[in-house]
Amino acid sequence: MRKIDLCLSSEGSEVILATSSDEKHPPENIIDGNPETFWTTTGMFPQEFIICFHKHVRIERLVIQSYFVQTLKIEKSTSKEPVDFEQWIEKDLVHTEGQLQNEEIVARDGSATYLRFIIVSAFDHFASVHSVSAEGTVVSNCSS
Repeated sequence: MRKIDLCLSSEGSEVILATSSDEKHPPENIIDGNPETFWTTTGMFPQEFIICFHKHVRIERLVIQSYFVQTLKIEKSTSKEPVDFEQWIEKDLVHTEGQLQNEEIVARDGSATYLRFIIVSAFDHFASVHSVSAEGTVVSNCSS
């Protein structure tokens, strides 16, 4: 099976929820494949966003590019609706002055239809997520 970036909007994924939105930096920027665009939080934490795959996927590797994210939790769900999330990954990221945080996570038990990313805390009043990339395979399509 071909490994693809499951998070790209061109693969059918979408951001179905984000706790903050700036019209210049909307949450869709996280999965648009453009390294120049990003989503930014508004001043309070935690902040979160949910990516829907519209299919059942198996994720082997995640790469998150961000600025100022301190603690990140990732939850996953295999439900047909964005419910029943379970804790999956929790990471404290390293502060990288003046450059993107490039966090690579090798995923275990990465079956999901939804991923919820929770930015628990940040190194500044604002944080930004430039991209989330999930390398893996499509297991099956979700029947509506």
